[in-house]
Amino acid sequence: MKHQIKTNFFKFLSLLPNKIGDYFYHIIQFLSNKKKIKSKIKLSESTYNILILLLNDLKFDLKNKKVLEIGSGWFPIMPYFFIYFGKVSKVYTYDINEHYRKSSILKFNLDFEKEYNLKVDVEKANKYGLPHEVDYFPSKNIIFEDIPNIDIVFSRYVLSHVSPNDIEEMHKKIKRSVNKGTFIVHFISPSDLRQHGDKSISLQDFLQYSPSQWDKIQTRFDYHNRMRLPQFIELFTKLDLEIVYLSYDRLNENSKNMDLFKKLNLHEDYIKYSTEELTAGNIVVVLKV
Repeated sequence: MKHQIKTNFFKFLSLLPNKIGDYFYHIIQFLSNKKKIKSKIKLSESTYNILILLLNDLKFDLKNKKVLEIGSGWFPIMPYFFIYFGKVSKVYTYDINEHYRKSSILKFNLDFEKEYNLKVDVEKANKYGLPHEVDYFPSKNIIFEDIPNIDIVFSRYVLSHVSPNDIEEMHKKIKRSVNKGTFIVHFISPSDLRQHGDKSISLQDFLQYSPSQWDKIQTRFDYHNRMRLPQFIELFTKLDLEIVYLSYDRLNENSKNMDLFKKLNLHEDYIKYSTEELTAGNIVVVLKV
């Protein structure tokens, strides 16, 4: 199967010394992202538009606000939407990895300028080719960092790639660090990412494995915690975070993806959940501290 090729490649990289594995992983991802940058920008634009609709309903205006982004990714796409369309004053973006490279960011800046007919004003002394409104903190886990004074917290498809314990500790740290009433917005993808390159498997294929079996399949390059919708809700409720908005995609009963899901032999850890809870996709949740 197609997904096994990618899995085996990540396994090979994980056997190499960390610096060497990271080096080759970064090259492969850079080449892949380079080909898809326009589509990545458009997908992020869709996320931004959904976010703005939510914030409008909550009577929250981004203008002149300060944003904390969890998970910077490979390019500062969302920070640029916040800056150039939301008119925020600052974006602090944290990532446990260091994926930004000045050469690729400068090329991205040109692509973004061309796409939206605007000028990215790069700070001359900036190590990564970023405008002064973006502060990038690579190789940093916010659990252990001093969180600056911010107005809103945001993440885009990050939480499923963070351990459940770190998700809990992260939100405890945020609660201690921000003002009462601060919004936390998460876009969450709880689906098996191997399905993106192999449509023959279910979006929930990984739910058939025990924790030990799944740990033998995944690596540090493609970690997924497999948390389901009720588990996220339970965690946020446990931390006394108010859920002010929640939405998610539902599988069509007559779709191919539903047929693939029904063929799965679910591991016992998941049989207590309903089909809707297990297959809920593209979760969007707004929390209030």
